[in-house]
Amino acid sequence: MLMQRMMWIAWPAFLVAGLLEILVFGLVDPEDLHWFGHPLALSRQGVYTLAFFAFWMLTMASSALTTLLSMSPFEVNRCPVPEDQRPQDCARNCC
Repeated sequence: MLMQRMMWIAWPAFLVAGLLEILVFGLVDPEDLHWFGHPLALSRQGVYTLAFFAFWMLTMASSALTTLLSMSPFEVNRCPVPEDQRPQDCARNCC
């Protein structure tokens, strides 16, 4: 189930990052970018690569938050330890 959820997060984020890459760099030339008043010391391909991974990480965070918020209360509150091995302070009595 964990791998399935990871794919629910990573795959849509990958597609959106690709779309953002096309949209942003269709309007902005990487050679014109400046960082704190200085031109970037990266090639165009380097800027494209770093921007893609930044877009991917941001959209993965968004997808992960959506996945977390879509979980049922049972999934969030269940105790992962078997009932006979739970510590005394584990107040969760659900299965």
